[in-house]
Amino acid sequence: MSASAGQPLALARSFLFVPATRPERFAKALTSGADAVIIDLEDAVAPGEKAQARQGLAQAWAGLAAAGRARVLVRVNAGNTAWHGDDLNLLGGLVGLGVAGVVLPKAEHAAQLSHVAAVLGPACALVPLIESVAGLDAADTLARSPQVLRLAFGNLDFQADAGLACGPDEAELTAIRLAVLLASRRAQLPSPIDGVTADTQDTAQLARDLLRSRRGGFGAKLCIHPSQVAAVNAAFTPSPAEIDWARRVLAASEAAGGGVVSLDGRMVDTPVLRLAQRTLAWQAAT
Repeated sequence: MSASAGQPLALARSFLFVPATRPERFAKALTSGADAVIIDLEDAVAPGEKAQARQGLAQAWAGLAAAGRARVLVRVNAGNTAWHGDDLNLLGGLVGLGVAGVVLPKAEHAAQLSHVAAVLGPACALVPLIESVAGLDAADTLARSPQVLRLAFGNLDFQADAGLACGPDEAELTAIRLAVLLASRRAQLPSPIDGVTADTQDTAQLARDLLRSRRGGFGAKLCIHPSQVAAVNAAFTPSPAEIDWARRVLAASEAAGGGVVSLDGRMVDTPVLRLAQRTLAWQAAT
């Protein structure tokens, strides 16, 4: 069973990274419009600054309001690194102080997730980051692991691990994104979180990436700059037409007593009903 039920971040659209070495940015990130903030102890922190980053996060945590803490996840260092244990020790103290969860990079084995869940306890949601071929191979078992909130896709690291040289449209990753989506569906998780758009100045590329994400079944995106947040939120917010359609689907289903019914020439069966329910859930969350 996943941690998604009742979790406020299950329908979050934007996940904004902020380096753990910049505690003065934590509160700003939480007021950027991002649905969730990921304080990063991994890629954004140089090896020689890991201890300082953990200390800065611990000291800054008291200054964050409770409502803000509930929107914060922490990306720890991977399980095979020398810093992972100290990261978990820090998170163990923050779980009782309102942190929402942990992002696990290079997720490749269910045992990794089980260990983190055991150390941090049932209140901590897990977001496995699939960014390697081994992680993709294990996507189903990762998605079904206890306390998993959603899957996230690390598009840049996956390209490097697989030896790909992707074009701007990342067409080479279409099958990979579909596999992440299907693993999420099979585990009955919310829509997965897509990877980053690296060029923070290219708004046209961001728009193309968001269109691909939405069409591909993703429900959120990782952001590396606050300037990306508004476009991400807009892309994953149902339009008035979509909301109207979803409401009419539910009304038609209720009028039919839950049986199969036709609406606008289309049969409303269980998958269509679930899509309508997800659309209204997204609308309620925003």
